[in-house]
Amino acid sequence: MGTIIVKVVIPAFNEENAVGKVIGDIPKDLVSEVIVVNNASTDRTETTAKALGATVLNEPQRGYGNACLKGISYLSEPGTEPDVVVFLDADYSDYPEQLPLLVEPIARGTHDLVIGSRTLGKRARGSMTIPQVFGNWLATTLLKFLYGANFTDLGPFRAIRYSSLVALNMQDKTYGWTVEMQLKAIKNHLRYMEVPVNYRVRTGKSKISGTVKGTIMAGYKILWTIFKFL
Repeated sequence: MGTIIVKVVIPAFNEENAVGKVIGDIPKDLVSEVIVVNNASTDRTETTAKALGATVLNEPQRGYGNACLKGISYLSEPGTEPDVVVFLDADYSDYPEQLPLLVEPIARGTHDLVIGSRTLGKRARGSMTIPQVFGNWLATTLLKFLYGANFTDLGPFRAIRYSSLVALNMQDKTYGWTVEMQLKAIKNHLRYMEVPVNYRVRTGKSKISGTVKGTIMAGYKILWTIFKFL
């Protein structure tokens, strides 16, 4: 992949039992820096990540988007700008070793955004709840119908050219982060694609899909974001 600079941003909220596994499986020969955004954790997430050599940022305001925005803010500092940014969850549900599959199309110069699709890949039984599967299908169907988009997933495992990420001017602070990026990619005419990625049962209980409130709030925010950009 030449000499491109790849950095990984990992939002993390109380993932002390999983974040170390995620960091450990990231291809070190490709990634120059792993950035863990400690999103108001009350456990040893920060300590665990630091012990494994990650750069740890603290974002006290909870919210997936808040954590991602904190990571982007850090990357905007002089001397820290990468060529490619990879977003990856801290719960070890994704396979970090598949990261080169997402980065390669960007490094080759053919695409600006690559989504890791769990729908196209191998998904372990129980790794996604029924509401998650349905919500994902509904959201991607709406994206196709309303915007002509060809997505099968809103998966959090994704890579994007840094200059393209900056141009998107991301704003969402909570559950609408992933769909906002995909919608703005369409509106900004980014070259996007999906690659199949595998997905396993996460370590620990999900703070979103693991609760009724989290599931409802995430679903509402995703749908609201989709119609907001019409």
